[in-house]
Amino acid sequence: MKRFFNTRETLVTDSLDGLLRSSMGQHLCRLDGYPDIRVVLRKERNPEHVAIISGGGAGHEPTHAGFVGAGMLDAAVCGSLFASPSVDAILAGILAVTGKAGCLLVIKSYTGDRLNFALAAEQARSMGYQVETVVVGDDIALPDNRFARGLAGTVLVHKIAGFAASQGEPLARVAERARVAAAQISSIGLSLTDCNAYDPTHTTRLTAQQAELGLGIHGEPGAQQITLAQADTLMTLAADTLAKALPAKNASGKHERYALLLNMLGTVPPIEMTLLLNAFAKTDLAKNTDLIIGPAPMMTALDMNGFSLTAIPLSAEIHDALNAPVEPWAWPGAAPFAAPTVRPLPPPPETIPLPTDA
Repeated sequence: MKRFFNTRETLVTDSLDGLLRSSMGQHLCRLDGYPDIRVVLRKERNPEHVAIISGGGAGHEPTHAGFVGAGMLDAAVCGSLFASPSVDAILAGILAVTGKAGCLLVIKSYTGDRLNFALAAEQARSMGYQVETVVVGDDIALPDNRFARGLAGTVLVHKIAGFAASQGEPLARVAERARVAAAQISSIGLSLTDCNAYDPTHTTRLTAQQAELGLGIHGEPGAQQITLAQADTLMTLAADTLAKALPAKNASGKHERYALLLNMLGTVPPIEMTLLLNAFAKTDLAKNTDLIIGPAPMMTALDMNGFSLTAIPLSAEIHDALNAPVEPWAWPGAAPFAAPTVRPLPPPPETIPLPTDA
């Protein structure tokens, strides 16, 4: 497969510096630690507020650096392609943005990320910093896994924690909001291909007539391989699978209402992503969905040709957090999920009578 890059070793640093030069990255800077320490920061932040830090392997752009900005992350620690950042890099990120209010580390549930972020948190605590952590494992595809994988639901935790921090809430409250949200978020992916991590010998495990439900964001096998079908059929399968993992009713006994995030996993063109949202509107889950986020690329998997659905039950707090405006360019915003607005056709123009002979 043809790709635009120089070397695999410089891929991440070249990309991050391109972001910092771009119109989307004018509010960002980085630590002077290349090539081992790749930390993107806000140029300006309120030092009295809790810092929100996340990160992980590259290849999921715009996650993580694309969500750095007012209202979301204060720093993103970027690893190599599909590899966790080092403990030293994570610690550098903590020290760069954490003040007296402390920091929250938002961690995707993968072995390297859980280990390295936890070790960096312990080192920072030993230096006198207040550090809390939340691990996001929102994948419902493989319920027998000891640790559910972290998918695009992580972005919702960035948003909810970032909102709490921007309101000046203390670290304990910010962490509590993030953990409650993480426990409620569920995600499922569906793709027509796996992904190629710049491997010239890569071969796909899917034929031209197959799709896969529940695969991971590094191309890990999912729940089942399925026969390629129309978009409505594939979306219904994904939405129905997700709905089975969601609570049907809330604590008051009322039918639960949800926010739904539709994430593009890599190479689905815009015309197909909006078509997929229209396909979602025909599913049973759509009847209980009040808020839509996307469709947009939020947590991708390089060239994976697929999408993921993420749902979270809507409370007043969650609704306010998801609707709050933010600075990061990668957050597509949230909107009420409703039928298209349709206006009547304009009346036809009046017929101009032809002149008659005198």
